[in-house]
Amino acid sequence: MRRSRRSALPLGSFRSGASLGGKVAQYRNKQKIYAQGDPAFTLFYIQQGWVRLTTRSKGQPSAVTAILGVHDFFGEVCLAGYPLRMSTAVTMAASSIRTIKKEKMLEMLRGRNGSSNTLVAYLLASLKHYRDHVAELLTSNAEQRLARVLLRLAHFEKGGPASVEIALISHQILAEMVGTTRPRVNLFMNGFRRRGFISYNTVLQVHRSLRKLLREN
Repeated sequence: MRRSRRSALPLGSFRSGASLGGKVAQYRNKQKIYAQGDPAFTLFYIQQGWVRLTTRSKGQPSAVTAILGVHDFFGEVCLAGYPLRMSTAVTMAASSIRTIKKEKMLEMLRGRNGSSNTLVAYLLASLKHYRDHVAELLTSNAEQRLARVLLRLAHFEKGGPASVEIALISHQILAEMVGTTRPRVNLFMNGFRRRGFISYNTVLQVHRSLRKLLREN
């Protein structure tokens, strides 16, 4: 399972997405972008909105493998030669998403310039977070895993403000991401709120103080 929310690209030419080429399409909330098993000839860049990736194994229910937001790529495994989609991508809000042809991105990656270096660094970071997340599933308890997911969604890995607002995500989706049950997520989230680690109404506000929970355990 990949990390829940990958860090956005550094400030630079990719922020607008225009330098990536391709076409921008508008998607409704809960609209499917592609399905697991579809041919994979393109990758995507989120300019506005949220996208959920789910993967289904034979005989097993679908599992949420990532929740992505503005400035994130997805579908990039096609660059490694995978001919089919390895997940299903569905929007979680009205979204503006740029579609980029595989050949165009490979051409950019082969260039010897700052843009290609940024893209390579991003893709390598994505692989690192995949490995880190697998390690967390094996070594962290469910409460710690939930805290890590929320901190990543808020981009608290490398500095930032004292609190960050993110889209309100259902406890069922969080449970699928963490690998536990919805009642346990309800319990943990209520505990986080009582301790002042989070607050939510129409949006979820994650406070940097949530990191204390990881140091306590």
